[in-house]
Amino acid sequence: MSASFADHPLLGGLLGDDVLATHFEIGAEIDAMLRFETTLAEVEERFGIVPSGTGEALRRAARSFKPDLDALRDATRRDGLCVPEFIRQLRAATGEVHGADIHFGATSQDVIDTALVLRLKPVFGEFEHRLERLIAALDGLESRFGDRTLMGQTRMQRALPIRCSDRIGAWRRPIQSLLDGLPALRTRVLRLQFGGPVGTLQQLEDKGSEISAAFAAALELVDGGCWHTDRAPLAELAGWLSRTSGALGKMGQDIALMAQNEAGTVRLAGGGGSSAMPHKQNPVAAETLVTIARFNATLIAGMHQALVHENERSGSAWTLEWMVLPQMTVATGAALRTAWELAGSIEEMGE
Repeated sequence: MSASFADHPLLGGLLGDDVLATHFEIGAEIDAMLRFETTLAEVEERFGIVPSGTGEALRRAARSFKPDLDALRDATRRDGLCVPEFIRQLRAATGEVHGADIHFGATSQDVIDTALVLRLKPVFGEFEHRLERLIAALDGLESRFGDRTLMGQTRMQRALPIRCSDRIGAWRRPIQSLLDGLPALRTRVLRLQFGGPVGTLQQLEDKGSEISAAFAAALELVDGGCWHTDRAPLAELAGWLSRTSGALGKMGQDIALMAQNEAGTVRLAGGGGSSAMPHKQNPVAAETLVTIARFNATLIAGMHQALVHENERSGSAWTLEWMVLPQMTVATGAALRTAWELAGSIEEMGE
């Protein structure tokens, strides 16, 4: 049994997301860290910072590099992170001639933060695809049922008649806004982290800014300066995740209420069986959206707590991000998938 819902053998099917979870697996993290180190070596070689041949030697070693994960686990418990042991193993694999030259000018946080950003790049693409797909599904619902009427409800009481298109529009508008804001958020989040031990790149002397720009370009990231203690972009991403799951939770709450026997203004296909009452059809997908919205709303406080990084670099606040952000990301992916499936399951809508 797993302690995490995302990879739980049973709950993972309801609350997890295999596609997004792959970007937080250890293999993906190691690959991203290797990409950071090999690209850094190649860029520094171009600027004469490390000896000729360092980049090629490291890239050759990286192709067959298989880290000792047990040693990395033990080192993480001791050091609070895996990078010192990772670099030790990578230097050994690279060989004596060039091993000592890798990771020059960088620090552990540069590796881990940039490795996270590199793994978030495909996550943004997946979110964009799922938002567009959901909006198309809602457009389809409006085409089928938009002209039908519903009794509008305010404060859980009957109010005035509305059209189905009015309620669908209330679901779609925040989702469209979240999609529209994604490109700007992507630019703010997908930034190279490269500051060295205290964020000043002092080991690179007067070439620091040039190397940073070339490094960012090689990784296809924004060169936005060191953000060791400026965690606002990641907190903004967490806010976007919570807003997204919240918008989907509103849709789910509405549909769960509409599916009540007393209301009967939506009919859903499939799912939701009961072990004791075979006549029931529970709105499981709609309920799941509400659950994920509330889950992310509880975690957003953790990401805001992690904004407080003391002095030039923090350990505790940084570690908190590792615990919170992957869960929020995977949960939001599950919510987007579930919302699309829920929209597709609506067979009838309206009175």
